[in-house]
Amino acid sequence: MDAVAALNEIAFWLERGRAATFKVQAFRKAAAAISGLPPEEVRARAVSGRLKSMKGIGDRTFQVIRQAVEGNVPEYLADLREKGAKPLAAGGAELSRQLRGDLHSHSEWSDGGSPIEVMLAAAAVLGREYVALTDHSPNLTIANGLSAERLNEQLDVVAALNGGDGTGPTLLSGIEVDILESGELDQDPALLDRLDVVVASVHSKLRADTKTMTRRMLGGIRAPHTNVLGHCTGRLVEGSRGTRPPSDFDARVVFAACAEHNVAVEINSRPERQDPPDALIQLALEAGCLFSIDSDAHAPGQLDFLQYGAERAERNGVPAERIVTTWPVDRLLEWTATKR
Repeated sequence: MDAVAALNEIAFWLERGRAATFKVQAFRKAAAAISGLPPEEVRARAVSGRLKSMKGIGDRTFQVIRQAVEGNVPEYLADLREKGAKPLAAGGAELSRQLRGDLHSHSEWSDGGSPIEVMLAAAAVLGREYVALTDHSPNLTIANGLSAERLNEQLDVVAALNGGDGTGPTLLSGIEVDILESGELDQDPALLDRLDVVVASVHSKLRADTKTMTRRMLGGIRAPHTNVLGHCTGRLVEGSRGTRPPSDFDARVVFAACAEHNVAVEINSRPERQDPPDALIQLALEAGCLFSIDSDAHAPGQLDFLQYGAERAERNGVPAERIVTTWPVDRLLEWTATKR
């Protein structure tokens, strides 16, 4: 099999299984190291052993390449495929099958780890009909948020990627825009007007008092471009970044505003977030809110985290028809366009 494809697929399965970043990057770097070489050159170097001296090639990645150029499925990949055949989540399988798209993902343009093209290819493998590219806005400097100029450049890239044969997923232009302390959105309104999807999230001052946080969130929800309220509590329940309590806000008031302004409440599928908590999902249901089950993927394998979100939504009795990511792309874009 193709050695580059084998290395990238291994990275995908490791990401999906939440392996350590350094382990994933070893395979991504090895794939990048040989991707510019003709296949016959890769084979010759693998057979002679010269490939070991290339920067980015280690013992395990060399073994994978050697087995691939010999015409075999590498043993390491075969083992990962077998493990990956099992579902990530214990429940939610029926709802997972109904999910058509994902409105929250990141690329290397902000704090994701992979090119847009690689993210889109992974979405295709997973059978997605559409995926929104929602890199961060400029205020989040720690995540390399996109300035207006860079977002303009990215829009050209998205248009080019959608200009193919039409067989893969539709790549939706988007942003995860910060809700600033003032309640305003952190990007030029004229640029937001050009996007397919706007996810609005709070990323700073998460320990503000209830009144302050509620007022801030309401500003973001009422902003004319907002389609989705991202990871509304900001909590972390596990993972390498440690834990973080949920922010304090008046959930009934916030969700009533979401329902009034046609803003979907995100069910964030990242295992370390599990946001909103179940009790808030129930309040959003009672308020009549729409929902968006999103991966918040920062790597290709994480796009399959939608399984976790589907499990939580199904457990909480969220009807599929109220989940915008079950909708076909035409209906979805009609919905997002109402805010433009």
